[in-house]
Formats: sequence, C-alpha cells, structure tokens
Amino acid sequence: MTKEDLRIVFFGTPDFAVESLRRLVDGGYNIVGVVTMPDKIAGRGHRMIQSAVKQYAVEKGLHLMQPERLKDETFVNELRSLDVQLNIVIAFRMLPEVVWAMPPLGTFNLHASLLPKYRGAAPINWAVMNGDTTTGVTTFFLKHEIDTGDVIQQKAIEIGRTDNVEVVHDRLMCLGADMVLETVDAIIAGTVKPIPQDQMLTAGEEPTPAPKIFTETCRIDWNRPAEQLYNHIRGLSPYPAAWSELVDEQGNTFHVKVFATSEPMSKCGTEPGTITTDGKHLTVDCGDASLEILSLQLSGKRRMPAADFMRGFDIKDCRFR
Repeated sequence: MTKEDLRIVFFGTPDFAVESLRRLVDGGYNIVGVVTMPDKIAGRGHRMIQSAVKQYAVEKGLHLMQPERLKDETFVNELRSLDVQLNIVIAFRMLPEVVWAMPPLGTFNLHASLLPKYRGAAPINWAVMNGDTTTGVTTFFLKHEIDTGDVIQQKAIEIGRTDNVEVVHDRLMCLGADMVLETVDAIIAGTVKPIPQDQMLTAGEEPTPAPKIFTETCRIDWNRPAEQLYNHIRGLSPYPAAWSELVDEQGNTFHVKVFATSEPMSKCGTEPGTITTDGKHLTVDCGDASLEILSLQLSGKRRMPAADFMRGFDIKDCRFR
C-alpha cells in the first residue's frame, strides 16, 4: 500500500489540527473525508463561526462532514461509504466505538503531551502551569477510555523558562504535524509496535490529569508562592488568561486579566495582593515574594503594558484580591 492508496478520514477542529491536515494534503496523502464541529454562533455580533479545520477543508475542496451527533446513523453510513482505512484524530471530541473501530488499520490520535502524563483536555496549559521543563507530543491508538490507548510514537521538547502556553502550543503543533506523517508512514510500512501506557509508568507512578480549564481555574490566588503564580499566569497566556479582582479605596471592583509578569522578586510589601508602584512598574506581593505585572487588560479594554495601563487608571490605594 502507498500513501496515495490509503484512505484516511481526518477529525479535528482548531488551528492545532490544521497544521497536520495541511502537511498530509501537501504530502499527497489520500484524505477522503474531513470531520469537524458544526458551525456555531459566537461573538458580540452573533456571527456564525466556522472551525479552522472547516475553513481549510473548504479551501482545498475536501469532502467535509459536520455531524451534530457522532453516533448518527446517517453520519456513520457516510463514513462507511468512504471505505475509510485509517482515522486520524487531532483536537476533537471523544469518538464513539462505532466510529473509532471502523477502519481496519485503526484510529490514532495526536495528543499534546508525553502520555501517560497529562491525559485530558488541556495538556499544554497544565504542563506550563505546573512549571514543567519538558513536554511533547504522542500518537496513540484510540480505545474506550480517553487518552489511554497504546502509544505509537513520542517526541519531546523543552519548555523555556519564559515560554507561555502560546509559544509551547505553536512548537508542539509543528512537531506534532511532523510526527503524524511519520506515524502514517509507519502504519503503511507495517512497522508500528504500540506500547501499552501502563508499561510506561514506573512502580507506584500514576498518570497525570490535565482537566478542562474553567473560569475559576484561571483566578489568581495571591496567597500562593510567587513561583507558582508565575507559572500559572504564563500557562494561561494569552488564552484563556489568568485573572484577578482589582479593588480601589472606595471598594469598587474591576476585573483584570494578567498576561505576563517578571520572574519572582523579593517581597516588597506586607500582605498578598499589595501593590507597589512608581508609575512605571506595577509590583504585587504574593505569598512569599512578589511579581512585576508586565501586561494586563481591564475588562472591556484592550491588552496593554502595565505602564500604559497606569497612565489611564488611578491605581493609587488599590490592591488585588
């Protein structure tokens, strides 16, 4: 079998998935179908938004499917009619067995971590938020339990001390796209030797979870050590962004997103959340040290450097909570 003969259906939604799909198409692989999420209404203008994968698939004239329900008989029959031999899943929702078990060569997923570390919806965020210095990408065959299938291939990268989640995301996106092609080639060549994830754990070690990020997950607790908050903020920057409440002397509360800080510095005040400023630098005390806020955004305003923010906002006698 050649790559031109292998009938592939690709499942994905965001930009992270588009890079792999682009490499497959440009590489001459036979993409007989693309599955992505249905269009949704979003934004202040209530516009209909198409996924990044849909936009690319339409541009390239690929056969597109957007089922509301993945178990829908019409959709399942359409997949069967494509005579699919291999499914590739990247940044998509959980597939039912009737879909992932359909192709004779199986269904593999590209996951943005070194499984079994960081199973779940937000592996890149949690790796940076936890202060990890390495992460990577994994391809594995799907099975019933999410992110637990046998590993096909892995590649690692370093996480830089100042990297935020956007930087790590983009590096993993490109690294992952390379590995998707390598995985497909290995499947075609019949050289794949999958490894069960439980064999990759040392005695007593447990898989690391990477649960979905919620609004409350993003809240900054200034009582925590500065090192933890430094990682927390860069692990959520630029999206969905860490946030805090800024309170003035009259008790008015303002919602503020924090996108970047300095590395931890010596503590300069008394209580966590205390602000110290000279009009140019905005420093906040944490549980054991302090952080200088470099970039932030007041609700309803644009993101800006701290010095610009303070020129338009009287921060005297304010504190974070």
